[in-house]
Amino acid sequence: MARNTFLSWDTTAGNNTDVAGIYIGEGCPPSNMNNSDRAIMAILRRDVDGKVVYAAKATNYTALATDNNAILHFTAAATLSLTAAATLTAVTGQWHVRVIADGGDVMIDPSGAETVDGATALVVPDGYSADIICNGTAFFTDKLITRLNAKTNASDIGSFVIGGVLSNSTSAPNTHIDISGIYARSGSSFVTSPSVYTKRLDAAWAAGTGNGGLDTGTKSANTTYRVWVLHKTADGSADFIFSTATTAGAVTVPAGYTIVAPNGFDIGMVLTDSGGNIIRFIQDGNNFRWNVTSFPNDLSTTAARAISLLTCTLPTGRRVLGLFQAFIGTNATGTDVIMEIADGINSNVTQFIENYGSNGSSRLRAVVEQFTNTSGQVSVGLTLNPAPSATTNTLQTLGWRDYQIPRIGA
Repeated sequence: MARNTFLSWDTTAGNNTDVAGIYIGEGCPPSNMNNSDRAIMAILRRDVDGKVVYAAKATNYTALATDNNAILHFTAAATLSLTAAATLTAVTGQWHVRVIADGGDVMIDPSGAETVDGATALVVPDGYSADIICNGTAFFTDKLITRLNAKTNASDIGSFVIGGVLSNSTSAPNTHIDISGIYARSGSSFVTSPSVYTKRLDAAWAAGTGNGGLDTGTKSANTTYRVWVLHKTADGSADFIFSTATTAGAVTVPAGYTIVAPNGFDIGMVLTDSGGNIIRFIQDGNNFRWNVTSFPNDLSTTAARAISLLTCTLPTGRRVLGLFQAFIGTNATGTDVIMEIADGINSNVTQFIENYGSNGSSRLRAVVEQFTNTSGQVSVGLTLNPAPSATTNTLQTLGWRDYQIPRIGA
């Protein structure tokens, strides 16, 4: 078999009887010595790593055999597609490059059913590098990124959210939600999205920022929608989906994705009004406050009210800590007004706001917090003594605290 590559040459001198098929054994023609020297020079130039080849890349790229021993410096998120292993090593018998991710994650995508470190793809995170080596049938690395991925997928780290703050999109606040950069983990599943991501509530889910986000059906009025984090199986990238489902298992998940639900929860909820528009809000940690000109008047009355459940402008499907503002007033005849606000489930856990009219007409404002039931309700009662007040008594909803989401720093 002709010794056509540097690596095919034998370390035992007597075994080397040809160079690239040119016979150099005893009795060879003199011209063979000249031709073999030329062949040796060509083989050494081709096969022996010399000066490292540096190439900057800002978009997707397909690695070729001529990239052997190259440093590929990616300055933006991209995919490095690998030519078939057999093609890359057809001449030299080996092939390797170094990939530097310096501006975004770089996904290494082998050809067809070929693998890298036994997986169908490998993501080099922004700020890291990896050596990609080909043995002719598959690709492997120095294992650093694989070990990092194994560490970030370790279930004993726990479940949490960092970031992932929701807001009405400036360009389309009634239908679009912006989601800030996020790091989310649920057991052994981990996903990260370093940049702001935008999803539409008024369109069916489609992959990518700026596209539809609804898992099923169409946008509805007076409805609570949860924002769930998606993990793309192929490359580990993040996406997001809206759903009315109260559990991760009930979400209609797109093919090729799984849900990352820290402690089984979404990362936040948005509400629509009677016109189907997303109610404007501000999120600070796990605190959500209505960002509207007039707060919802969920109770407005001049009459007494027996303690009973009141539906408030708050999320449904799980308990939250509602934030309220109460206005109670007395008239000139000296009516005493007492408003009671109790836990939506545990009615004995209650708070009282009292305004006594012994000094004539007066009006009192107070801010209170109380836990809801899963229907967005708290129990509210209003006592007027001795006679109905001539002043309207109001309970406004200011927002809520979603205390069950395991958001670090919230």
